[in-house]
Amino acid sequence: MIPPAPDDVGLGAWRREPTTVVRLPAGSSDDTPGPFTILAESEVPDVPLEWTPHSHPTHELVWVRGGTLASRVGNRVFTVPEGYGLWMPAEVMHAGRLTANVEFHNAFFAPDRTPVAFTEPTAIAMSAVLESLLMYLTRRDLDAAARTRAEAVVFDVLEPSTRQLALRLPGDDRIDAIAEALLGDSADGRSLDDWARLLGISDRTITRAFRRTTGLSFAQWRQALRIHQALELLSEGVDVQDAAERLGYAQPSTFIAAFRRVMGITPGAFFGTLHTAPNVRNPVSVAPKS
Repeated sequence: MIPPAPDDVGLGAWRREPTTVVRLPAGSSDDTPGPFTILAESEVPDVPLEWTPHSHPTHELVWVRGGTLASRVGNRVFTVPEGYGLWMPAEVMHAGRLTANVEFHNAFFAPDRTPVAFTEPTAIAMSAVLESLLMYLTRRDLDAAARTRAEAVVFDVLEPSTRQLALRLPGDDRIDAIAEALLGDSADGRSLDDWARLLGISDRTITRAFRRTTGLSFAQWRQALRIHQALELLSEGVDVQDAAERLGYAQPSTFIAAFRRVMGITPGAFFGTLHTAPNVRNPVSVAPKS
């Protein structure tokens, strides 16, 4: 069971911004590669976007520059910052949210001509070579031979990321209220004892439920949630001190230590690596389908 979201919490799982535009997915015929294997597109929306739950007959790879993309797939939430992509297999139901004024890129892959086997939603390492190739494939003036060569190299360099950027939601009636509250406000500092008293269950029951459904303790899950939201804040240019305050950390040093525990790297080092890739921009602008 997926916890129901409050009215102001978007399908991407985080709290919805007031200016968010909710889009229905385009028809499936609009995202098919046709005679080729890959159809790549791009857009820079000036408002936050959210897509209702949908699936595609094709595989899809999405990535962004200058912000984040969040996607909810069943009881998992993927937060995808710059430098990473998210592979969505064909026919997998998903919803998503995109922050405003970011470069949104997606590519659709014909399943019968795609020689990779990502059967689950998978974070992809968006190397400079992979991104440049996919940007090249947005061109509509490529002849068949040039497109076929570029598509072949895409599959040579398409690799999963070492960080999968996924947070599992509990989906347990006994603790769904905790998850909903924290998705709406991750700075909520109520303790395990506070929640036990509020819900009328023991702290041991809450701990066991979190462990069983997410593999994490209550404290670990809340920490992981905060770091997922930190990826969004830091990607949008919020400084570490402000991000720490918004996420409920008393000191920036505590936030940095938590980020490192979850991501294996400090915020500065994580986002510093993103600036090494060339800022390739797409001359073609069409509506995204994700």
